Amino acid sequence: MKKRSGFFLLLMCMCLAAAGCGSQSEEEEGGYQIWYMNQEETRLDCEYKELQAKNVEGLLKEFLELLRESPEDPAYKPVLPDSVRIDGYEIEHNQLYLNFSMEYMDMPKVYEVLCRAALVRTLCQLPKIDYIGFRVADQPLMDLKGNAVGLMSEEHFIENAGEEINAYRTADLTLYYTNETGDRLITQRVPMEYNSNISLEKLIVERLIEGPPYEGAYPTIPANTKLLSVSVRDGICYVNLDGGFLETGYNVTESIPIYSIVNSLIQNTDAQKVQISINGETNQVFRESISFDTIFERNEDLVE
Repeated sequence: MKKRSGFFLLLMCMCLAAAGCGSQSEEEEGGYQIWYMNQEETRLDCEYKELQAKNVEGLLKEFLELLRESPEDPAYKPVLPDSVRIDGYEIEHNQLYLNFSMEYMDMPKVYEVLCRAALVRTLCQLPKIDYIGFRVADQPLMDLKGNAVGLMSEEHFIENAGEEINAYRTADLTLYYTNETGDRLITQRVPMEYNSNISLEKLIVERLIEGPPYEGAYPTIPANTKLLSVSVRDGICYVNLDGGFLETGYNVTESIPIYSIVNSLIQNTDAQKVQISINGETNQVFRESISFDTIFERNEDLVE
C-alpha cells in the first residue's frame, strides 16, 4: 500500500504491552530494565535482569553484553547488531559517550532510531548517568540535516503526562521537489522522526517548505510561507497557507509548487485529492493561471 502502511517504517505510537515495563516499577520486578526490539522492528519492550556489578564500569559492561544477547521472549531480539562494535566510551560528569564503529551507519534509519532509544533507556539507569552521547569513529553522530544528534536522556522519549517512547513515529517519506530548471518534479526519500501529536500531513507540508535535505533537488515553495492549518475529510486534504505562498519565491513554473504539495500528500497519506487555500480563501488564482477553487489530483506527467 502506498499510503501510511507502506511508508511508515516505524510506528512507535503503539502502547507498551500491559505486562511490559511501562506498567511495573523496578522495585516490583527487581533488577534493571534491558530494552529489546521486536522481530518486526517496530517497537521496544524490556525485560528485567539482575546484574552483579556494583560500580558504573562493571554495570556498563553487563548492560552492553545483555543488549547483544537474545531476550527470554522469542518475540524480541537484541538491539545491537553483531557487526556494530563499541570501540570505547568516556564518562564526563553525568554524561556517558559511546564510540561506535563505522558499521553503526549501515543500520537502516528506523532500526537505528530504535537501537538508540533502547541504549538510552537502558544506560540511563547507570548511577549518576543522565545523558548518553553517540559517536561514530570518534565523530559525533549526525542527523539527516547534518547536525549533531547531541546528548540524549530518557526525556527525549517521554511525552506529556509521561507517555512512553512509543509516542514517537518515524516515516519514510517520498517528497516532490523540483529540478534545476524548475519545470519538472523530482523525488527524494526523506526519513523523518516526529512527535505523534503532529499530523503526517503537517509534517509533509512543513518539510516541503524547508526545502530538500539532499543535493540534486531544489525548493518549490517560498521559504517564508506559513502553514496555517491542514486537515483531511472524505479523502480530501485541505491545506491552508498564508500569503507567502503567492510570492514569486523560486524560479519555477506555476504548476510546480502546487503539485509538489499535491503529489507529496497523496503519495504518503490516505488523501486522494488536495485543495489549497490562502488565508482560508479559495477565490484566488495562482500566478494568473491556476484557480484555488480546483480540487487537485495527483499529476505524474510533471515527474521527471
